[in-house]
Amino acid sequence: MLHKIDRSNVLFLDIETVPETYEHHQLSEETQLLWEEKTRYQRQDESPEDFYRKAGIWAEFGKIICISVGYFVPGKRDTQFRIKSFTGQEADLLKEFKSLLQQHFNKKNQRLCAHNGKEFDFPYIARRMLKHQIELPDQLQLFDKKPWEIPHLDTLQLWRFGDYKHYTSLKLMAHVLNIPSPKDDIDGSQVSKIYYEDQNLERIVEYCEKDTLTVAQLFLRLRNEPLIETHQIHFSP
Repeated sequence: MLHKIDRSNVLFLDIETVPETYEHHQLSEETQLLWEEKTRYQRQDESPEDFYRKAGIWAEFGKIICISVGYFVPGKRDTQFRIKSFTGQEADLLKEFKSLLQQHFNKKNQRLCAHNGKEFDFPYIARRMLKHQIELPDQLQLFDKKPWEIPHLDTLQLWRFGDYKHYTSLKLMAHVLNIPSPKDDIDGSQVSKIYYEDQNLERIVEYCEKDTLTVAQLFLRLRNEPLIETHQIHFSP
């Protein structure tokens, strides 16, 4: 079934998120209480203040600072893979991403693909869009759709082969399938510090783009197809 999908009809993506404020004390009192209640069972022995460094993984307490997308350029004899990133104020980057979907990935046979996207990237983007009162594009509108009508691919789900208790990170899956590791600079736990303290968004964008490329490489490897080579990668401004 995976081989029947035209790879030029797939938009590969990755997002980077951070806590909505850098420090716990910057939250309103009401939000602090809601954070404490939300994370009561995850925190174990950690205080709400210390655990707040992980707030970026919850759409209710985090925000998106980068969405990187990649796609195979159709109609080319040689493989060309183009990568583009959306950054800036969250509402603005979400609107730009939505515009891309509506203009270029709006056909029924086109799909979105991310690693763990069904549990993280796709719902996170949808929730943050609603936070900013942005109407969801059809690609993220799941209500009343049958499972086979949802245009989402997830490399983690494909690797699970139905084993839903099994989690494999992007880095591990790339390693197992002999794909060059995308994690050669930073990891997710450092993104918040790099964003708020170092104010080095460019470094985060590069990290996000590498993950997007790796998702596409996983997709190819799962189809037993040749990987994307460096000279075939092009970046859009």
